Amino acid sequence: MEPVSEMADSRAATNALLAELRADTLAPAAVVRFLGHAAHRSLLQAARRPRALAELTALHAVLYTLAAGRRPGPGWVAASWGLTASHLGLLEHRTRLAPADVLTLLRGNLPALPGGTGRASGILAVGLDLADGRLARHQGTASPFGDYADTFADAAFWTWLTLRHEPSPAVRAAAIAAWALPVVTVTSVALRRGAMPERPRPVLLRPAAVLQTVVALRHLVRR
Repeated sequence: MEPVSEMADSRAATNALLAELRADTLAPAAVVRFLGHAAHRSLLQAARRPRALAELTALHAVLYTLAAGRRPGPGWVAASWGLTASHLGLLEHRTRLAPADVLTLLRGNLPALPGGTGRASGILAVGLDLADGRLARHQGTASPFGDYADTFADAAFWTWLTLRHEPSPAVRAAAIAAWALPVVTVTSVALRRGAMPERPRPVLLRPAAVLQTVVALRHLVRR
């Protein structure tokens, strides 16, 4: 029988694994055991959603073909497939990807695609970000999976674009602070506490959104 809340069930299972890992003081054998248990749970969750897994695989197969011969290219797309497939449990009651999820995954894979880091790529990423959020709200398909995918799509695309194409050290440092540092911090806190922390959600001020606009415009007009 499916649990009432897949997200709550997934979070409880993750916290149990993290608590066990912390109790073993991150010993190598404990890390291997943690990864094995997490992979097994991910496989079970994906098997419960064969349609979503098939849609995800088909999408990444197309992206993989488009990325052939490019850098980071196919390796980036393969990593995206692995991360996404291992978190299908966050779809909760849904059994397939929503259109908003597809737009989010496209945004996260832009660095591997033709034109994905061209002059207009930042504007394109902002447009995809706005579109997937509006679409999810309009269709009522918002989910923890979409939230997870959105966070990592932002971290992947904007950190890559800034480090590869932004000449200003200050802007590069701001990008790391806005996108890469939160992911590292949440992971570190989870390992130290033995439980997943709540992700902060600013309501009135979204500095990362402002930084996206700055980076996108600077990239657009740069010669």
